[in-house]
Amino acid sequence: MTTPRRSARQLVRRWWPVALAVPLGAAAGAGYAVVSPPSYSASAYVLVVPQNPGESGTATNFAQAYGRLAGQPQVLAVAAAETGHTRSELESLVSGTTSPDAPMIEITGTGPRGQEAARTADAVARSLVAFANTSSRDTNVRLVTLAPAAEPDKPTTPSAKLDVAVGAAAGLLLGSLVLMTRRRGGAARDGAAAPEAP
Repeated sequence: MTTPRRSARQLVRRWWPVALAVPLGAAAGAGYAVVSPPSYSASAYVLVVPQNPGESGTATNFAQAYGRLAGQPQVLAVAAAETGHTRSELESLVSGTTSPDAPMIEITGTGPRGQEAARTADAVARSLVAFANTSSRDTNVRLVTLAPAAEPDKPTTPSAKLDVAVGAAAGLLLGSLVLMTRRRGGAARDGAAAPEAP
């Protein structure tokens, strides 16, 4: 047997757990992408406007605070009545994010259809604006809707490429663990079989 063929066989014998687990993991990721129901995301944008000129820093600080309130019961209760969801359902369907440099809040809604995701984001954005503006005399800022949510054309999840990559990475990790276990087991057997020194 030639040396290259012998080396190839040794390589396959040593690394077969990884070579088997990676394509199996990728196939599992592809299968998940096929059977997983689609989920859409849409974002509405709310702007915090200072009532006194030159207080952009104050507006940014209030944007951070109101961004955290986007998922709170006092805001979600009104939006729940508008969307037909329960308040607990909206807690898992809506998130608010902010920027440390801009007085803007992004309200992201998710749903099984693009239209539903956009409607959810808009409802929470309107509820947040109404809730915040009741205390605008005390805060000296007002919230306005900068841009309503646009209905997305494509689902956010599942992503076939991402799911296949995650599955392949999981297979690589699992195969590597099996390989390490086999090597440790072999080393332990070799140590037990070695004769003790006199």
